[in-house]
Amino acid sequence: MRRKIKPLLENVEILDAGSQGKAVARVDNKVVFVPYAVPGDVVDIQVTKMRKSYNEGRLVRIHKYSSKRIPPKCSHFGLCGGCKWQNMDYQHQLYFKQKQVVDNLERIGHASLPDIEPIIPSKHVFYYRNKLEYTFGNRRWFTEEAMKLPEEERINEGLGFHLPGMWDRVLDIDQCYLQEEPSNKIRLALRDFALKEGLSFFNIRAWKGLLRNLVIRTTSTGDLMVIVVFGDDNKEETEKVLSFLHQNFPEITSLIHILNTKQNDVYSDLPFQVYHGKDHIMEEMDGLRFKIGPLSFFQTNLEQGKLLYRKALEFAELQGNECVYDLYTGTGTIANFVAPYASKVVGIEYVDAAIEDAKVNSKINNIDNTHFFAGDMIKVLTPDFIREQGRPDVLITDPPRAGMHEKVIRRILDVSPDRIVYVSCNPATQARDISLMLDRYEIQRIQPVDMFPHTHHVENVLLLKRKAF
Repeated sequence: MRRKIKPLLENVEILDAGSQGKAVARVDNKVVFVPYAVPGDVVDIQVTKMRKSYNEGRLVRIHKYSSKRIPPKCSHFGLCGGCKWQNMDYQHQLYFKQKQVVDNLERIGHASLPDIEPIIPSKHVFYYRNKLEYTFGNRRWFTEEAMKLPEEERINEGLGFHLPGMWDRVLDIDQCYLQEEPSNKIRLALRDFALKEGLSFFNIRAWKGLLRNLVIRTTSTGDLMVIVVFGDDNKEETEKVLSFLHQNFPEITSLIHILNTKQNDVYSDLPFQVYHGKDHIMEEMDGLRFKIGPLSFFQTNLEQGKLLYRKALEFAELQGNECVYDLYTGTGTIANFVAPYASKVVGIEYVDAAIEDAKVNSKINNIDNTHFFAGDMIKVLTPDFIREQGRPDVLITDPPRAGMHEKVIRRILDVSPDRIVYVSCNPATQARDISLMLDRYEIQRIQPVDMFPHTHHVENVLLLKRKAF
């Protein structure tokens, strides 16, 4: 069967910035998605995928540069998929993120919206993350510069990020602008040491190799956690790696290692061992202190996390006598944040270890009106549980990107809190969930928050109030 020849689309104007960070054009009344273009560009697009309702393509030539376009700072731009909007002026990034929130709520949620509050920009557009996870790989992606070297001089191993759409290839990173030092120094030093010592980088095709992942977590208090995930239980070589890090980076306050021999990269269900220092780091947020373990979730942009939680607290409109439920509470960050302003806070989370951290965080901050429960949300949030804990006046929910299960939404509607504050990292699933609530609730306030500059990702906080019948 003959393959259909994919067309070259010439002199196409880019109209919008859409999902997954791709730019959007329209040709012959059909949407075309193309990465690394900027709205206002006039370009040629080579179609790479043809679907019934849309096409995908790659940028092959720019005839006219958009006024929104700026030079990207990172030398890895265009290969690393992490900062796809780095070639767009930040003010326009904010515009398209806010537009994304509105478009999703109207198109997917079919919602009638109040005036949206202006998106809160990030204080820092570079070096804003407090956590990065790198991957070791023995199938490094060779750049044009590396390909010029003789084959025997090319280094096959790399430490960096997976290339988008290429699960077995790693882009070796020289300089990343997402996390402050010593993040780059640690990564580069460990990579060079491993190459010098002839240590094996992970082979994801064969599921073997010593070095698998490197995780670096920093805090505003000066704590520094480094986690090395090993794919092979070689105690002598493991000791060699950990000893190198301990001796060369005395600023590490928590040096931890995990053995993962599974055929997936998830290590949150595995035991960890402390090689040096503490088994946690400490962070501060608006006078509260939080213990963060190696497997704990914490907002990766601290400054924006503060603003996000302050806005959730504002939307909750607490007077001091309310019972508040915090769903998907994680390590209890929001629950502890709002507890001083409520009578009682009930936090629910499916990860047992996170709930234990939440309890510790309440104790650290002398908070005694929080109650935390671990388990599957719909199995915990039963009518008997609600009778025991009390009906919530306010419900705060901050689910993962997939949003909430429909059964959880139905249970929330049965509980019927006066106010729902929905914090989301994915406006599309938030809009889907909200659409199931609009018969009983109306949207009162909308506040987007930019947590991740140079990406399409945007957080959104919604206030829903129960309708009077």
